[in-house]
Amino acid sequence: MMNITPFERNFNVFDPFADFDRFYDGRQMPSIKTDIKDNGDAFELSAELPGFNKEDISIDIDKDRLVISAEHSENKDEKDENGKYIRRERSYGSFTRSFDISAVNASAISAKYENGVLTLDLPKKTPEQEGARRLQIQ
Repeated sequence: MMNITPFERNFNVFDPFADFDRFYDGRQMPSIKTDIKDNGDAFELSAELPGFNKEDISIDIDKDRLVISAEHSENKDEKDENGKYIRRERSYGSFTRSFDISAVNASAISAKYENGVLTLDLPKKTPEQEGARRLQIQ
């Protein structure tokens, strides 16, 4: 990933991360900030997604994996009386985060979104009751 540089060709072939600081300025990469609480019979996952509309967020479940994705784009145009741009700004943000839900009853997950916080209720799988039983001989 870091050994492909369109403007410079003098990278270190033996250590592709040697020039990592040319691309990474030390700030943390953007991510969805989450809190997960164990409420006994369920987990509660809270994800901070400020500035997103409910329609910008998608939650996908594939077997034992839950994926939260959010994508937002915005264009701001300000023109004078002659229709010439005074200011024109564009922004785009896309975030994805995945979670292992192997201990969760995936068919009973519920979600709500209010005030920039997505909250998922993740009911735990109930352990199968192992009790005494008699097997029938065939």
